[in-house]
Amino acid sequence: MKHRIVVASNNKHKIEEIKSILANRYDLLSMEDVGFYDDIIEDADTFVGNALIKARTIHKKFDCNCLADDSGLLIEALNNEPGVYSARYAGEPVNHDQNIEKVLLKMKGIENRKAKFVTVLALILNNEEFIFEGEVHGNIRLERSGNKGFGYDPIFEPIGYNITFAEMEEAEKNAISHRARALAKMEMALFK
Repeated sequence: MKHRIVVASNNKHKIEEIKSILANRYDLLSMEDVGFYDDIIEDADTFVGNALIKARTIHKKFDCNCLADDSGLLIEALNNEPGVYSARYAGEPVNHDQNIEKVLLKMKGIENRKAKFVTVLALILNNEEFIFEGEVHGNIRLERSGNKGFGYDPIFEPIGYNITFAEMEEAEKNAISHRARALAKMEMALFK
């Protein structure tokens, strides 16, 4: 029997990516699927804190297994900005294009392009909490390239590649992404 897990996110791209990586091994539901349409206020100053806020909110309301993710881009030369503020780096409402423009503007003339994507998963399974982390290192491009993926994918080139996440096919990105690495740790720890 598949574990039934509610993914605590309204981000359709993120949910599809998680479903694709987990390859239908679980019965994954979105917040919309369970009738939850409210925004969950993520006001912690860490990825762990925000992931736990989301997971605990859905778990408390629906008494269900729940998976929440908080992810972000950390750029070394910008003191790890945008970090936990990645989604709203350029302000409200969330606008990926404006976020990218802000990063490119701040990085203008900076030689150190090192960055990493980080994902923290908070899983509440059978009333027990688990945390899993994944990251992928790379560099920030001087300009956008590619139209796949979402968020900062058009300016992030993972180490060992000469293309951005936004230029990769879904399967290729999902094999190396920060989210895939965190999900793999989750599966190894709990379900193997």
